Amino acid sequence: MGEGLWRFAPLLLALYLLAALVMGFFWSSEPEGLPSQRAANAVVGTATTESLIRVADTLLSKPGGFISNDILPPGVWLDNIPNWEYGVLIQVRDLAKAMRESFSRSQTQSTENRSLAKAEPSLNFSNNSWAVPASESEYRNGIKQLEKYLASLQSQSQSAAKFYARTDNLNYWLQTVESRLGSLSQRLSASVGKRRLNTDLAGSTEAKQSPVGPEEMEIKTPWLKIDDVFYEARGTSWALIQFLKAVEIDFADVLAKKNARVSLQQIIRELESTQDAVYSPMILNGDGFGLLANHSLVMASYISRANASIIELRELLTNG
Repeated sequence: MGEGLWRFAPLLLALYLLAALVMGFFWSSEPEGLPSQRAANAVVGTATTESLIRVADTLLSKPGGFISNDILPPGVWLDNIPNWEYGVLIQVRDLAKAMRESFSRSQTQSTENRSLAKAEPSLNFSNNSWAVPASESEYRNGIKQLEKYLASLQSQSQSAAKFYARTDNLNYWLQTVESRLGSLSQRLSASVGKRRLNTDLAGSTEAKQSPVGPEEMEIKTPWLKIDDVFYEARGTSWALIQFLKAVEIDFADVLAKKNARVSLQQIIRELESTQDAVYSPMILNGDGFGLLANHSLVMASYISRANASIIELRELLTNG
């Protein structure tokens, strides 16, 4: 009996690997954009908080669940979706930090919200822990704390949570977004490699750098990391689209006063272009004007234009 079962072992293994391969293709599909839930007369801050909760929940509830910490097939074989997840996760962490430090506080010396203070460290937990505790359990705890904040915000009692839709608060978060997109743009552009002059201290005659950098350096993303950066950028852009649509609702009065709503909508439009379908079976790395496409440079152009629009929006909010 035992010998008969062993005879079928290669066949069973082949069937398992085939099933894992098919499941891997299914798990590799990126989620669609989240539908807008604009409730009439909603409490200010509801849209942004709900968007943060839904984006974080998507990481756990999409096909295959959270894959970055998988140790078994097919998750352990997948490469693109874990990088997509990382891009989303970074944006979730940045917005959670802004919620805790800025959006929920009237001034720098005011008391922080307890639920948000618990949510942020949970969402900043390692993304590759598969047990004791698993990344998913920590992220679910962070989502529960965000839901507590949302429930308190909507109660509108005297002791309820607060959300301040002010120009300086919005600028605080946009500054972080600007920094993230700027870094992504540089990493995407470095797919072809380029010589770069050291401009780190440009414009400041007395500034110093430690350690002292070379006057010229070559910046190039390693060939095996090109698709990683590309899908991280797609995840980052996907999350930002959801967050910016929510910000457009909660900060409607601020944007209207500065006549900046169309500027925000243009940022969303640029980021939506990053979500176009990729028909190539792999991310190509052709030269800038070579025979083959360079998907990273195309992505970099969209990210750069969105980043430039964010810089303009921040200027408008500050000085407009």
